[in-house]
Amino acid sequence: MTTPVPSQPVSGDLIALAHRMAESAGAVIRRYFRADVEIDAKSNLTPVTIADRQAEEALRAILAAERPDDGILGEELGTHGLDREYVWVLDPIDGTKSFMTGRPIFGTLIGLLRQGRPVLGIIDQPILGERWIGGVGYPTRFNGKPVRTRACPTLAEATVTTTSPDMFKGEEAERFARLKAASRYVVYGSDCYGYAQVANGWLDISVERDLAPWDWAALVPVVEGAGGRMTDWQGRDLVLGAVGEVVASGDIRSHAEALAIMGGKGD
Repeated sequence: MTTPVPSQPVSGDLIALAHRMAESAGAVIRRYFRADVEIDAKSNLTPVTIADRQAEEALRAILAAERPDDGILGEELGTHGLDREYVWVLDPIDGTKSFMTGRPIFGTLIGLLRQGRPVLGIIDQPILGERWIGGVGYPTRFNGKPVRTRACPTLAEATVTTTSPDMFKGEEAERFARLKAASRYVVYGSDCYGYAQVANGWLDISVERDLAPWDWAALVPVVEGAGGRMTDWQGRDLVLGAVGEVVASGDIRSHAEALAIMGGKGD
C-alpha cells in the first residue's frame, strides 16, 4: 500500500459526518454511564461493556448509510476494506476502565485514514460535553473554537502524561523512568484525554506503548492540527501498520528530547 503524505484538505462533508457520528455514539454512552452494566473481559483481558458495543454499532450504522464504500477498522466489531482509499477507525470508548468506574476522562475516538494515513480525528467526551476535532487543512477546534499547543522548548519544563507506568516493561520502564526524571511533572490515568489536553496546551507530552490503530488514528490529526507532533518512538509518522509506541508533544523541541530517551538513542 502506498502512503503519500496527504495534501488534500479534508472536506466539510466529512467533518460534518464525523460530528454526527460523535453525537450518535455519545447518546448511547450517556445512557449507560454510572449505571449498573455488566463488564465482560475480551480475549486480551481488557474490559468491554454493552456501551462499547452499542456505541460502535451506532457509528457503523451511520457509515453504512452514508459511506458504504469506505473501510472500517473498529475495536469491538471487526474490520473490513482496509485496502480502500478511506478507512474509518473507531474506538467507541477509549478508556473503558475510566468509564466503568464513573470517571469522565474516557472518550469516543473517530479517525479517518486516507491511503493509510490519518487525515481527520475526533476526541469526544460525551459526559462533559467536550469535543476536539482536527484534520488536514482543518486546524483543531475544541468545542468549535481553535486551540493551540503551548511552547515548551525543553523537557525540563514539560508536564508529561501516560495512562499507566505499568505499561512499560524492562528496558522501556528504565527509559520512561529517565523521561520522568528529566521532566517537570508526570500525571497518570489519561487514555485519549491526555492527548486532547496536549492539543489544548494543558499538558506538554503524552507517551504510551502497545497502542492499536483505533487508539491513535484519531489522535494524530487533533494533536498535529493544534501545532503539535505525534510520532512513534523513532520519530516516524504513524501510518496503518505502525508499531503502537507513540510520543505526542506540543512543541517539536521537547518532542526531540523525549524521542532521544524513549527511542533509545541515548542508551
